[in-house]
Amino acid sequence: MSRAKGNIAEQKAKEFLLKQGFFVVEQNFYSKFGEIDIIAIKDEVLHFIEVKSGLDYESAVQNITPSKISRLVKTGYVYIKKNSLKLDFVYDAVIITPKKMQLLENITL
Repeated sequence: MSRAKGNIAEQKAKEFLLKQGFFVVEQNFYSKFGEIDIIAIKDEVLHFIEVKSGLDYESAVQNITPSKISRLVKTGYVYIKKNSLKLDFVYDAVIITPKKMQLLENITL
């Protein structure tokens, strides 16, 4: 996916999350391990959120690979350590297709 399409998907995901009661703390956090698209808080839980879009649900979800999850987890730990946080946290994904958006919670299980 091009960076421009990624930016559009991330903006849609951000608006979706705000409507769901999330407070967006940061977007596009980078570490040497990778990037976290959106970092948000809801109900005193920190959410590290990967945004994936596709023509259909299956193609978008298939892009959340084990190596992508590993990089996401490592980058999350960098963020927590860098900011000296002591919050519960979870790794989620927002899946965007032409027909709908869906939050997948706790993708590391």
